[in-house]
Amino acid sequence: MADKAERLLAEAASHGSQLVVFPEAFAGGCVIIGNRTAKGREEFRKYHASAIDVPDGYTLYCTILFFDPQGRYLGKHRKVMPTALERVIWGFGDGLTIPVFDTPIGKIGVEIYCAPTADARDTWQASTTHIALEGGYYPPPPEYVFAGTDDDLNPNSVVCAGGSVIISPSGNVLAGPNYDGEALISADLDLEEIARAKFDFDVVGHYSRPEVVSLTVRDNPSNPVTFALTSGKPEGPYK
Repeated sequence: MADKAERLLAEAASHGSQLVVFPEAFAGGCVIIGNRTAKGREEFRKYHASAIDVPDGYTLYCTILFFDPQGRYLGKHRKVMPTALERVIWGFGDGLTIPVFDTPIGKIGVEIYCAPTADARDTWQASTTHIALEGGYYPPPPEYVFAGTDDDLNPNSVVCAGGSVIISPSGNVLAGPNYDGEALISADLDLEEIARAKFDFDVVGHYSRPEVVSLTVRDNPSNPVTFALTSGKPEGPYK
């Protein structure tokens, strides 16, 4: 999959792309692991072995990595709310990994995911348009073709048939949606369009009423185990 990503990046760069976004779980694949049986545990072992290893226990996270144009690592975001059977495999990301990066082409951030319609329903594009209008930004949601099972691949088993689309802060469709298999879609993004959209609606600016409704984001790690010492140091090898 790394070779495929490198090939797609080179293809996008040949068209002049400065920002390239891959679908969720592009490298590791979407979760289709079975039940908690011997077969399911072996499937999980293989899935775990193929993940990027970090010194953070055995929990897997659906993670996006950010890199600059020189290939330098900028940071990561872990999916905050795995859905459905994903919760058996993926852990919950915390507020520590909701970054926004200042780059030469503008501010970049990702949240996996905001739109609960990333499937084959007709409401997908409408939801993405609403998100673009409400936030006043470019949400380029890349989508994948995803079947619910590997055992019997047929048109009826397809859960998500693609639908990658790029929409402007004013709600105009710039590219896509694509439902014709694997493809690379692109568009020219006018960053001045963001300021024009904020004139209509600035959800965290002059159109907000924080004294009435406010949002609090805890950007600290959520540790599952915390030792509360009542006196002195703990006995034994634990530190």
